[in-house]
Amino acid sequence: MSQINIAIVGLGFGAEFIPIYQCHPDANMEAICQRTQSKLDEIGDKYGIQKRYSSYEDLLADPAVHAVHINSPIPDHGRQAIQALKAGKHVACTVPMATTVEECRQIVALVKETGLKYMMMETVVYAREFLYMKELYDNGELGKLQFIKASHQQDMDGWPGYWPGLPPMHYATHCVGPALGLARNEAEYVSCFASGTIREEMHAAYNSPFAVESTHVKFKDSDLSAHIYRSLFDVARQYRETIEVYGSEKSVEWPLIEHEPLVLHTAKKPEPEIPSKVKAPDYAHRLPEEIRAFTTGGVYGGEVGGEHLSFTQGAGHGGSHPHLVHQFLNMLNSGEDSYPNAIESANITLTGILAHESALKGGERIDLPQWSHR
Repeated sequence: MSQINIAIVGLGFGAEFIPIYQCHPDANMEAICQRTQSKLDEIGDKYGIQKRYSSYEDLLADPAVHAVHINSPIPDHGRQAIQALKAGKHVACTVPMATTVEECRQIVALVKETGLKYMMMETVVYAREFLYMKELYDNGELGKLQFIKASHQQDMDGWPGYWPGLPPMHYATHCVGPALGLARNEAEYVSCFASGTIREEMHAAYNSPFAVESTHVKFKDSDLSAHIYRSLFDVARQYRETIEVYGSEKSVEWPLIEHEPLVLHTAKKPEPEIPSKVKAPDYAHRLPEEIRAFTTGGVYGGEVGGEHLSFTQGAGHGGSHPHLVHQFLNMLNSGEDSYPNAIESANITLTGILAHESALKGGERIDLPQWSHR
């Protein structure tokens, strides 16, 4: 398999990926899928895609489709990934992997049973800021890792109807993913405490009143732990997806305000010289030439403007989208898993799901299931 026939499911945020696949030398943008016919035709006409499905089941029955890239609403992720794997399709899926432990288990089991590939399209682990931190780690410049802190704070008022009241840690992959992904660690167990209360009219949707959930994550087979916190509603904070990494030689902190530089701390310098501001380089050189421009622009970003909420709140995800596309296609062509694969995606997603369960139980320790470990 050299050129892979891709179908994109969900054309809101999902449309951002269409021109990237169209430009990638290893992909053929085979089909698109959207329940709303007018939206389906609008996007199909805009990008010249002839094969259009308003039925997901009909799409999965198409033998020409090798892989689906799911960008549907969060409640549909697990079910649609399971359906696709059962239909013999490789799966890329926007975050999170699923909303229940059982859906995650089924996806991991199906990948093992079928030999098909699954990748959760976590943006932060391919954002330029994270890639800079990982480069420092891989080169040994951080020294011994000592602690990781990560957060994702965002005001979700105005987002689609399934968002209001969502437990904060149920959508935590943008902070859990980089915390685990830096050194390719796994979460062994979690303990989470809730703080504050969202507006009462949102409580009933998920039986969750929590404004903030703050989680400690113990890493498996490591002396490391991480502190992760998350808020979605009724907390005054500019959008911020962050990871802060503390090593024995160097540490890196995400800026407090969007678009400001990272802060690099270097040990054993005179105190005023320890911190320095660093602009993360772009890593487009790691990509095929045909898609390098998409690290700084795209359908909703760049000169076109921030038409989609993931860009007006999120700054285009740090140039990650073409990296995600390239990693997924490389995974299918090489047979070698990209990060995060099915098991890693389950471990990241379950860290959030089980953290919320811990918060409901007053911070009780909850272990991640064995099948979520490599």
